[in-house]
Amino acid sequence: MIIWNPWHGCKRVSEGCEHCYMYFLDRKRGIDTSQVVRTRNFNLPEQRDRHGRLRLQPGMQVYVGLSTDFFVEEADEWRAEAWAMMRRRSDIAFRLLTKRAGRICECLPADWGRGYDNVMLSVTCENQRRADERLPLLLGIPARHKGFMAAPFIGRIDAESYLASGDIEEVLCGGENYDGARPCHYEWVKSLSEQCARHSVTFNFIETGTVFVKDGHTYRIPSKRIQSLQAYKSGLSHYDGKPTFSLSPPQGSLFGQEVYTPRFRSHCDTCGSRMTCNGCSGCGNCD
Repeated sequence: MIIWNPWHGCKRVSEGCEHCYMYFLDRKRGIDTSQVVRTRNFNLPEQRDRHGRLRLQPGMQVYVGLSTDFFVEEADEWRAEAWAMMRRRSDIAFRLLTKRAGRICECLPADWGRGYDNVMLSVTCENQRRADERLPLLLGIPARHKGFMAAPFIGRIDAESYLASGDIEEVLCGGENYDGARPCHYEWVKSLSEQCARHSVTFNFIETGTVFVKDGHTYRIPSKRIQSLQAYKSGLSHYDGKPTFSLSPPQGSLFGQEVYTPRFRSHCDTCGSRMTCNGCSGCGNCD
């Protein structure tokens, strides 16, 4: 998975943030997650190697802000620059994820129009309350690509009416990890998978989480690789042809630079994230 974190840090906004994985990981490193800071990789989409080649190759799909929230208030002064880089790197698909659905409209760039062809807006919905709060806001925003992620999945979600709109292309889901992980139930995942199938929406069950409940049994699965394997074995993920990004050569950039070819390891074949992953970055998180 290829990740761009233009800034780091966030403030908790809902029950899904209660056991935030970044707060857990940062605490181990002595970092205050509530302090939002611009990162050294802020300009990653336009960084070049010593040979002058763009580090992020054409054709990549990049997840944006997994150690923050792209629409967090403290990053308002930097966001315009980030949008400008996404616009210039029209040869890359950027996947944005947020819990701050209410801030999206006011934070869109002036030339957004119906959306950028290479940007997907997604909201996270950890339970029914947050689905009913955030999905109507998402559906009311112009965008070429929309999706949502049920993570951490801590309560059953009925998204039937939202999926029926035809605007949502993809749903991802996964259980909770690290400090105080709350249980994810197989029945919730199966129900959401079936809802997506009825409306031809791609569904990807990424991982079970540390505490997984199935058929009345509670399983504790500390290994993320095993979580991912069990999600794969469930057979609940299905690809329905979307999203498909319309990518074009970057503005004023290198023409002829090699298009990215995803690289996968042997264990990637049974990884729950394989469907929506753009290749192994060698981060070691699944080891």
